[in-house]
Amino acid sequence: MLKFLDHLEEWLVATLIGAATIIIFLSVVHRYASGLPIPGLQDWLLSINMSWSQELCIYMFIWMAKFGAAYGVRTGIHVGVDVFINSLKDKTRAKFVVIGLSGGALFTGIIGTIGFGFVWEVGLRYAVATTFGFNWPDLTSGPVSPDLEWPVWIFYSAIPLGSYLMCFRFLQVIKKFIQTGQLPQTDTSHVDGLSEDFDFGEAQTGPAAGTKGGNS
Repeated sequence: MLKFLDHLEEWLVATLIGAATIIIFLSVVHRYASGLPIPGLQDWLLSINMSWSQELCIYMFIWMAKFGAAYGVRTGIHVGVDVFINSLKDKTRAKFVVIGLSGGALFTGIIGTIGFGFVWEVGLRYAVATTFGFNWPDLTSGPVSPDLEWPVWIFYSAIPLGSYLMCFRFLQVIKKFIQTGQLPQTDTSHVDGLSEDFDFGEAQTGPAAGTKGGNS
């Protein structure tokens, strides 16, 4: 289960980015091609409704942001001001680090709980009751989105799910820090797919270098 969770953010965010890119591309092509006065093709394109694409992509980016934040906690890529913390003695620094991480876990846990309560009231309660046949009082289906006309609780679920996952990542980092004294770090100078032994100096010895030598 933990192995699956360790890559959950990457899979979800990569899928959403890919899907959003395709949807935006098709929407732009559709909008442009619909203005071309080509008999038959123009009428067919105008009959296709793509007004939902912008709304869907907005919600997809919200999901990316929430789960991307959890990924940032796990990999240590969030920006933090730690000049004062790093100037303290090791034992004192460790206490402040744990307090800070615990505050992050508490905050995201609270946001997740509040978010779940909101999602429950705007439609999830109705969906659960109708799916499993519960006879709960005061059931309302909740609002739907303007263009897609989907229940908004589906989109708003990113708040509790992303926040709870972020809380879980904070707790993971706390546990690892207590055990090893190490925080997750990301080498921002490293680029995946680029060979580490690549010599940028050799890249200057091509045609440009020969031209320079000829001019001199």
